[in-house]
Amino acid sequence: MTVLSSLIVGLVAILHLYFLTLEMFLWTKPAGRRAFGLTPEFAEASKKLAANQGLYNGFLSAGLFWGMVAGADGFAIKVFFLGCVIVAGLFGGLTTSRKILLIQALPGAIALALVLLKG
Repeated sequence: MTVLSSLIVGLVAILHLYFLTLEMFLWTKPAGRRAFGLTPEFAEASKKLAANQGLYNGFLSAGLFWGMVAGADGFAIKVFFLGCVIVAGLFGGLTTSRKILLIQALPGAIALALVLLKG
């Protein structure tokens, strides 16, 4: 179970690095606009907000990676940051798009369940 939980936590961390990249660097590019269904005008007008959101996703990713290498303290760190991922996913799913529930909240919840089962 330890290997599986570490793998899933790592995948959630990588997923949030991908979100960071989309939101901070690709928001106004075709790949970013396609991922979020944005018009060029809206993407340009909202790029500063998206970059801020991307930075927060980077913090989530960094926290998960930290938890993976933190030894005995890693359990609590992973639980905290996975909880943050789940809350962010639930909020996004309720306020923006239900798709966020599947893309962010569900992987975070699976990872948290595996960490708790292992812990």
